[in-house]
Amino acid sequence: MTEATGIVGEFLTLKEGTDADLLAMQCGDFYEFFAEDAEIVADELDLKVSQKSSHGSSYPMAGVPVDDLTPYVSALVERGYRVAIADQHETENGHAREITRVVTPGTHLETGDESAQYLAAVVREASRDGGDTYGVAATDVTTGQFQVTQLDDADAGEALTELYTFAPAEILPGPELRNDDEFLDRLRERTGAALTLHDSASFEPGRASHTVREQFGSETVDSVGIGDQDVAVQAAGAVLSYVEDTGVGTLAAVTRLQAYGERDHVDLDATTQRNLELTETMQGDSSGSLFDTIDHTVTAAGGRLLQQWLQRPRRNRAELRRRQSCVAALSEAAMARERIRETLSDAYDLERLAARATSGSADARDLRAVQETLALLGQVADAVTETERLAESPLADALDGADREAADALAAELDSALVEDPPGTVRQGGLFRQGYDDDLDDIIEEHEAALEWLETLPDREKERTGITHLSVDRNKTDGYYIQVGKSETDAVPDGYQHIKTLKNSKRYTTPELDEKERDVLRLEERRHDMEYERFQGLRERVAERATLLQDVGRTLAELDAFASLAVHAVENDWTRPTVVDGNELSIEAGRHPVVEQTTEFVPNDLYMDDERQFLIVTGPNMSGKSTYMRQAALITLLAQVGSFVPARSATVGLVDGIFTRVGALDELAQGRSTFMVEMQELSNILHSATDESLVILDEVGRGTATFDGISIAWAATEYIVNSIQSKTLFATHYHELTALGEELPTVENVHVAVDGEPRSAEGDGDVTFLRTVRDGPTDRSYGVHVADLAGVPEPVVGRSQEVLDRLRDDKAIEIRGSERDDGGTTQAVFDLDSGQFRDGTAGSAGTSVDSGAEPMATDGDPEHAPGESAAEVPNSDEAAASLDPETEAVLSELTELDVNETPPVELMAKVQEWQAELDDE
Repeated sequence: MTEATGIVGEFLTLKEGTDADLLAMQCGDFYEFFAEDAEIVADELDLKVSQKSSHGSSYPMAGVPVDDLTPYVSALVERGYRVAIADQHETENGHAREITRVVTPGTHLETGDESAQYLAAVVREASRDGGDTYGVAATDVTTGQFQVTQLDDADAGEALTELYTFAPAEILPGPELRNDDEFLDRLRERTGAALTLHDSASFEPGRASHTVREQFGSETVDSVGIGDQDVAVQAAGAVLSYVEDTGVGTLAAVTRLQAYGERDHVDLDATTQRNLELTETMQGDSSGSLFDTIDHTVTAAGGRLLQQWLQRPRRNRAELRRRQSCVAALSEAAMARERIRETLSDAYDLERLAARATSGSADARDLRAVQETLALLGQVADAVTETERLAESPLADALDGADREAADALAAELDSALVEDPPGTVRQGGLFRQGYDDDLDDIIEEHEAALEWLETLPDREKERTGITHLSVDRNKTDGYYIQVGKSETDAVPDGYQHIKTLKNSKRYTTPELDEKERDVLRLEERRHDMEYERFQGLRERVAERATLLQDVGRTLAELDAFASLAVHAVENDWTRPTVVDGNELSIEAGRHPVVEQTTEFVPNDLYMDDERQFLIVTGPNMSGKSTYMRQAALITLLAQVGSFVPARSATVGLVDGIFTRVGALDELAQGRSTFMVEMQELSNILHSATDESLVILDEVGRGTATFDGISIAWAATEYIVNSIQSKTLFATHYHELTALGEELPTVENVHVAVDGEPRSAEGDGDVTFLRTVRDGPTDRSYGVHVADLAGVPEPVVGRSQEVLDRLRDDKAIEIRGSERDDGGTTQAVFDLDSGQFRDGTAGSAGTSVDSGAEPMATDGDPEHAPGESAAEVPNSDEAAASLDPETEAVLSELTELDVNETPPVELMAKVQEWQAELDDE
């Protein structure tokens, strides 16, 4: 317990009673921070620190004006602090202070960010039979949205994916997860959210169920299908409890419980969202992302909704067709579309205004914004009904989601109450129109009459006294006073009472002025109190209509999102896709929605179905393989958003998830190399994808040794084809994999075409990347050519081509810079059997370049067997005579076999056949 007394002692006592990081305590016109809190705030916000003495000790003190608290608290919360607010109120014994709210990252209403700001909870119920059960609940306190789901027989990755889609600012882990350090670390890494350990009792099933049913009603809980989902209800109850405990005051705005199932949305894990650059690029920039490219919304709520659609695509074909029809109608009715967008550009964020009203933080300007936005609903509705193409579309039904009559009535009430341009404070008067309230009008009339008497006093006194340098003013110290220049002070009347002498003037008062001052102050206080009382009543009536505000806000946001998609479709020649059940993905002249904005794009076709399910994509580096695969994923995603797509035509079968493995950055800080990240991403795909998923693999196994990489890629391909059976596009430089296209019935090869011949040791060559995808495998790699294009010095490029040509011809390579005892140079040959270079110098004893490898024959003497000098080679006739007929037959077949032209699958089969024949002998 603190020994400090007075204000400092009160501050420290209140601080001990809260688990917040910082406390802002109101002291008159300022919010003050003391002791360690003052030093932290001063350091974070660059405030000046002074000292406050208490009980013989000195304590650091920093403060901000009452009216300026919000931006300072916002800055602290953005830095991850939880800030308790202690407000001051009057009592019979003077001032009293109590903590009225705690502002946290997930419950901060005054955020300047237009994106959604979610508070989430996650609960796990462990199972002995395998997969656990997870409950996830998330609310955006700034809009009142509340969503909940239960994941049965799931793993941690699925729960993390659900949380990632909300991008929560703050997460409440359930009791069972609090000691799971691995899960919490992954949670921080994936979401960047603040983790808060809320009261464990709020997660208890009975208490949580009571909280949820009390908030939404038992019928609602049962009707949305979570009545028997205990784990989901636990998460939801904890979120509601936390919002109430922090005192944010927005629970009244949380009226709609939205439960969703695992099959409602397309599964997009964090890796996929990053790889497809949905909301930010690989470098972390919003510019250049898919959202940035297609976002033409004119309202904050519309942009939020469009981003939500991108991050949570739907699987409901009827809903997708409804959205497509709305986009189609707006794309065809250009004038009406622009009329709607121009109208919406004047709209404010009704969902957030509803939350501010219910929390009691909305001011008169906020309520005027509510009025102006509600009035726009009728204008938008008129634009729809007056345009035949729009009136016949689902847009008309979308408008039915908001009660236009109720909106008009509330808008009219607010318009009749508030002045056109109200002040920024609600306690200083000047809020209401004349005629709104008779009693208030009477007080205002008296107050303004008293003010007018004061305003005309200088002229009357000048005329009465003949004094020319006379004025009337007011300050906190002297109240109202008459000021006279020193040159005329001898002329002041006897009734003037001197109160202060200044350098060039004197101040006076009179009994009549004192009486008028008392009248003005009395009337001013009554007016302000009455206006504030009336304003509170008006704000409460708006808060009671929070659901109406949310309905209108969501309706306007939806129209804004539809119009944005229509604008982009028209400007970029996008087409309406056909959404079907099944595995078909047919795209004619498809394009990448982002890349086409910055370059002259070469369109490509794509066709996949049950018979053509796995495409192996080969071709040179930089030829467009990655773009081709990403555009397939993005076209699929856009179709399941309800958008038009960048293609001449497209038929898209609904998918339950999109999974990507597209390159990886080293994550050495987390102890994970590129290859480890690659394998973890592959593992997630192989565990999560289903036969209804779309999988994009851009290289697998490239982060390890060649033969290890080929083996992993080969096995992964077989597993996806035989066990998962998902639609898959797999780009690879391992040409060995193209053999699978000839052996597995659902696997096909496609390649990015190249025109011309690459350079060789004999010539420079001339290659053009056509960026056109054609059936069949590519005939070669063009890595050296790409190195040339990238500006690698000519000596390196030229030498690379020489080495490559000799490798292809199985010839020895001179190792430049090496020195031998006999004055010659070292040569090496690449042995396909061992995957290693061996010494290939003429006349050598066959020493391996890798000391652990067996030596092989050299170019210098092809008659020599591996590991033998010329003197040791047995007579060929003697060797032949020592072989049995079966072995001779195998050797004969091996001699005639063209390894370069034999597919790996056939080659392996042949080797097994020979092994069996020799084993029998």
